Order: sequence, then structure tokens, then C-alpha cells
Amino acid sequence: MVLSSAYPGAAGGLDLSMEGALPAPSPMEQAMQDEVLQALIGEEQIGLPHAVRAVKARNAHPARAEPWRFLVGQEGVDLDAVAQTVATVAGYPVVDLSKTNPVMVQAIFALFPDELADRLRGLGLVPLGLDEDEHGQRLRLVCPDPTNDAVQALLASIAVPLSVGFAPASAVGVLLEAVETLRQARSEAPAPVAPPRESSDEATDLPAAEAPAADPPPVPQGDTPVVFVQPVRDRVVKAMLRHETVAPALVKQAQAWQAEEGVKEPLWRTLTRLPGPHQEAVFAQAAQTYAFRAADINGDKPDLEFVRGVMQAFEEDYREALLQQNVVVFDLRVEPETGAHRTVFITHDPTRPEILPLLRRLKLERYELQYAAPSAVRQVIDRAFPAENEFLARIEDDAPALDMGTVGLDDEESSLIDREALEAELNRSSLINLFEGALVEAVRRGASDIHIYPNARKEIEIHFRIDGRLKLWMTERRIHPEAMLAVIKDNAMNVDRFEREMAQDGFIQRDVDGALIRYRVSVLPIANAQQELRSESVVIRVIDDRKVVTDLSKLGLLPSALERFDRAIRQPHGMVILTGPTGSGKSTTLVAALHQVVDPEVNVLTVEDPVEYIIPGVRQIKLGTKLNLEGALRAILRHDPDIVMVGEMRDRATAEMGIKLANTGHLTFSTLHTNDAPSAVTRLYKMGIEPFLIAYAINLVVAQRLIRTLCPDCKQHDPNPDPLLLERMGFTKDEIATTTFYRPSTDKACPTCRGIGYKGRRAICEALYFSRAIRHTIAQAQGNLDEGVVRDLAVKEGMLTLLDSAREYVKMGLTDVDEMVRVTATED
Repeated sequence: MVLSSAYPGAAGGLDLSMEGALPAPSPMEQAMQDEVLQALIGEEQIGLPHAVRAVKARNAHPARAEPWRFLVGQEGVDLDAVAQTVATVAGYPVVDLSKTNPVMVQAIFALFPDELADRLRGLGLVPLGLDEDEHGQRLRLVCPDPTNDAVQALLASIAVPLSVGFAPASAVGVLLEAVETLRQARSEAPAPVAPPRESSDEATDLPAAEAPAADPPPVPQGDTPVVFVQPVRDRVVKAMLRHETVAPALVKQAQAWQAEEGVKEPLWRTLTRLPGPHQEAVFAQAAQTYAFRAADINGDKPDLEFVRGVMQAFEEDYREALLQQNVVVFDLRVEPETGAHRTVFITHDPTRPEILPLLRRLKLERYELQYAAPSAVRQVIDRAFPAENEFLARIEDDAPALDMGTVGLDDEESSLIDREALEAELNRSSLINLFEGALVEAVRRGASDIHIYPNARKEIEIHFRIDGRLKLWMTERRIHPEAMLAVIKDNAMNVDRFEREMAQDGFIQRDVDGALIRYRVSVLPIANAQQELRSESVVIRVIDDRKVVTDLSKLGLLPSALERFDRAIRQPHGMVILTGPTGSGKSTTLVAALHQVVDPEVNVLTVEDPVEYIIPGVRQIKLGTKLNLEGALRAILRHDPDIVMVGEMRDRATAEMGIKLANTGHLTFSTLHTNDAPSAVTRLYKMGIEPFLIAYAINLVVAQRLIRTLCPDCKQHDPNPDPLLLERMGFTKDEIATTTFYRPSTDKACPTCRGIGYKGRRAICEALYFSRAIRHTIAQAQGNLDEGVVRDLAVKEGMLTLLDSAREYVKMGLTDVDEMVRVTATED
């Protein structure tokens, strides 16, 4: 990543007008000169933007502490890992506390005066015992932040020889909590006894509320920020810290939020309010801590008909209240001892106090509340009570009105529909509802495109593209095709209803299920067997920003390809090229890559035609009749860019401009249409780009395809795979013997895939990283550039081909051999 100039006026030379004084070093220069920050960047604990932000924060802080301390709060920074690297650089050994006896530590603490012991605990300093070397005995301590000024001052005040080591804050916190528990147990004052709970035979009674936790021991507050999470008394959070399922930095953030807002609630519940993937783990740990059983949700359970039947039996107000609280029926069990029926409910947070009174009002014989992951509960509710498409419901209510006067007429008569009759058709609400219903249904089914066109029988066919394959959704026989096409054009911006002989592009916006969905409309005239019918094909691209992938790891790339991709985009300059046919997910991957490098301190520009997804923090240039691709790229050079994305290199001029951007210190992203990664090299060469420019401008070429994944709920074991086909696809005899092969099911009752057999797609990639050897090979090829040599060298260096990647997914049970053949059959 390239930041702006290192000092003011860099483009025009140094300005020595201020009495000959040199400008102060820029934040980037300071970051590059800091030993600790460089060590953190070298070990990939942080990126350069993290370091620059830390330097800027340090410069604005009156204490002027070490820059690494101002990494606190930055997204994606693991404070434990950072602290360990800092301690290692400073010469402190790393200590494993997993086998440390809290009884021994408490005994050593008891030897200190109370004030000193409290100061040690407050700074996270834990005495472990005595060490002996050639200089005699030393008191051994550990600390999560041994370089802190307050820690150093306290250690200097202790008049005994010391040795200090490093341990992570989470491990220190757990140990100190165990020590504190021992100290309280041995205190002369008896612990308060909680009042006995009233007996209850209901399995869902919530545990009594925990007593308010005492204030933690005071921490000496100096000018230097202390990177340390105070010991917590929340049982859920303690367990998560012990199991390392939550980052100490998040706990610190939750503690700070509680203190700032004055919130009195369990710390673990505050953690669930902080966005992130840790939320599900917090709910799971809370359910386990408070002894709620986890529901066994699988392909057979719950039975959706049972769920609907029982929930419909409840009064509507209670049913709606349960669903609003994310509570739903899961099972009905008979207790063998009493023969009583027990209704089992599931929810993501069974500890909520408002749920128990609601269940009691249902007046059930017995009931039990169990835990299930939030996503699982939501999936059960969505399957059992799918949202109704109100537009399609209106069509059913208004079905007779759909006969627009064309049924029963011969071809000659039906062709005589005049403009007034067409206008009458357009005013029919059922026709509008059909179109609007298709827009809504496409979003809910996860379709990427809607295809609408008339067939030879004057019927309107509506197809959805789901997971890359077209599926017929509806054939409408009761309306005239021209009426349907006119409605689409009327609802699309920038489209003329009366223009039937040229291609048109427009767009539509709708609010669907609370989300703003954009639709890109393409209209093309097509031929039809009915000569009197003016036929047009409409393809509507569904642009749902909720589907934008912002994390490269969620694309489904194999670890080797993901590592190469991440390494390439972290370079300060160079080009990353995505290749593949239309619909192979190149744009999705590029958007995910851009999200990794977008930063407020860099200028990111994209040139796209059209702009589909709006990316926060990126200036996306719109092309038009007065600004073409080549003109936009030339203008970009005068727009002070750091990172540039070129939608596609279609010709020599565009390719030369992209190469120039990469060679002049800009990180550049673009796409090409080639079948594999090495072919991109020869394609650029045939465009007229010199081999040495190709060799030293490109960081990575990724050839990509999308392969469908088998439905996880209904996929079937394939007992008789074809061994000849498997060998042809590169499987060894050992792999054939040891791999469990699967095939798609055609079970129409499967609620996940609806009988398709596949659900979702993953990217398979061929990641050609430009190593030193590959650069030399290309640069020295001169006029004899052989992509086969490049491929062989890349495979030797560990590159997986498209076929290799697909084979790995088959071995993992994610897809089947037929899908592998469909996607990679043309690849050698």
C-alpha cells in the first residue's frame, strides 16, 4: 500500500525556506524507524496502516509513549500477540502459566504488605517463586506489560533481586482471579449466604441473579496507556477467557462501555452488544454456564409441520410475542417416569427474564427451554413461517382479471391489440403485482439475475439464476407479452417503453424486507417464431449489498491461494489481476480485496462500467458518453491515487495504463478474460506489453471459477463412483480408496435446496504469484514467452491449478465429481 508523500512538497523538492530547517519526519517515516512497529509488521501482527495510525495517535498524545501502545482499539489487532512481540523484542522471556498453582501464588502474595500486593495485582504482576543462578536467588514475576513505565517504577521500588517474564493478559487474568477466590475463601469474614430459592419443578427456572461484583483493585494511572484487562468476576467471561474464545481487548472494550454508560448488567451480556463473530460463542457459553441444554438440530429436527402446528395452536398474541423474542417450538417429549408431555422450546438466549413469564402464560403441562445458535433459531423460524409475497398473493386473489383478452383468440386477432387496449392492460393491478412479485421473490430465493422473455407460444417465461444455473420460476399464459414488457420498461429508469429496436439499460430500486435492493435492467430485441410479435428479452441483475463479501477468507479459497492473495495485496505497489469468464465471481473477489486495503489515509479510485456495489471509503468513477475508460485512466494519474481498480483491461491502451500505474508506485487491481493464470502473461504480451514490464509490474494473477457446493442437509453418499473418471480427473488410487464421495439429492422436500441438490457456490482459484524465479523467467523470455514454462515453474513452487483446487473440494465432501467436471473439464 502506498501512502501520500513522505513530507510536504515532496513532488517539487525540499522547501528550505524556514531558516534551512528540514521538515519533521512523516508518520510513515516514524513508523518505519520504530523497531517495535517494524517487528510487528514483519511478523504480520499488524499492517503498515495500523502502524501509521498508532504514530499519529502517539504524536497527538501528551505522554508521547511508545507508538505500539496506541494500537489499542484498532480493528484486527490481537493485543495479546502484540504484547508478546513487544516483550520478546525487549528481551523478556515468555512464560507458560497453564501449570502454575494458584495456591503457591497466593502464599507468595501473603508475604507482601497489603498495599504492595494490591499494587502488584493492579498492574498484573504475579510472583511465581524463586529462581537461582550464578548471582544468587531472584524473585520471579510475570506481567502482560513488563515495559510499562508504572510497572518499571514499581519493580524499581522492590529492594530484592528480580527476574520478570511475559504472559498474556488473558492467562494472567485467569490466574489472578483464582488467587482472588482463594484469598476470599481464607478471609476471616464469612462470605454472604444467598437466600434459598423457592423450589420449582419447572425445568426452565432461571438462576438467581449474581450479586454485584466488587470494584476491582485500583490501577495506578500514569501518562502511559496500560494494555491489560482487569480480572473479571463474570462467570461466563471468565470461562471464555480461560478457553480463549474471546479476545481480552473485547472484554476491555465492554468494561469501558459499561463504565462510560453506567450500565448495570452482566459483562457477558454487554459483550453480545459489541458486533462481531464472538456473539454466538458468548451466547453458547452463557447457556452452558447456566446449565441450559443445547438443542440437537439436524436434518430431521425439528419437523417443520410440527413446529407450525404447535405454534398455530397458541393465541396469536402469544405466538407473535414468542417469534419476536426469537423463541420457537422445537420438540415434544414424553417423560418416562410420569408420562407427562414436555414441550421443548429453543432460543439463542434462554437466560432472558422476559421469556419465562411468557412461557408460563401458555399454560402448558411442562416445558423446557434449550439453547440454539442465533442463526439456527432464525433458520427454523424462516423455514416454518416464510414471509409471504404479498404481490403474488394479490395475483391469486385477482386471478380472473389476468385474462387480458388474448386467450381464445386466433393469431390474427390477437395481433390486432391496439395502443388503447395495451394501456388498459397496463392499468391492471395483477400485471403490476406479477412484476413486483418477481422482484421480491428473486431476492428471497437468492437469485443473481431474473430473465424475462416471450416464447413462441406467446407466453411470458420468468427464470431465476440461482447458484449460477437458470431455473424456470413461472410461465404466464394469461397476459400479452408486450404488456408485460411495457410494465417492466415503465418501472425502469432511463428506459423508453416505445423503443423496441435497440438495446437499452436502466435501473430499478425497491425496498425488500427492510433492505434497499438495486436492480440493473438490460433490454434487448430478439427474434420470435411469431413474426407479428415484437419480442424483447429482459435480464435484471439483482444487486443486494447484504451479499457483498468483505472478508477474503469467506470466499471459500483454499489456504494456499488465500495466503498468496493476501501477500500480493499487502504490497505497496504492483498489479493484481483476476481472470475468468463472465459470471466467475471476479468482481466479488475484487470488492473483497479492496475492503482489505481501504483506509482513510489512502486514496482508492475505481473505474467500473457499470458501478454495481457502492464501497464505503472508495471514489468510484462513473463512465459515460463523455468519459470513456482510457480517458478516465489518464485523468486518474492527476487525481493523486494510492490504489486503483480498473474494471477490465480490454485493449493495449488500457493494459499499458494499468501497467504504468503499477510501475509508478500504485497498487492496481484489474481483470482479464483468459482461461487460466499463465495465459494472462501471454495475453498481455500479445497486446504489445514488453516482457520486462509484465514481469516486474504484476504481483499476482488469479484464475477463478465458481463451483456449486452440495446441499449440506440432503447430500448423499455415492457408493459407486466411476474409478476411470476419477483417475482422469487426477485422483490417485489411494485417494480413490480413502475418499468418501458424495452426490446431490433430488429430494423436493428438502427445505434448504428445494430439490436442486446444491446450495451456494465457492471459488476455486489458480493463484500465480510472481516470485523472483517467475519474474526472471518472463523477463528473459524476450520474444519467446512460453506460458507452459511459467505454469510448470509455478506448480513446482506450490501453485494449485483449477483442477487441483476442485479436487480438494471433492475430497472435503463439499462438491461432487460431476460438478468438478462441469467447471474444469476444459482445464488440463
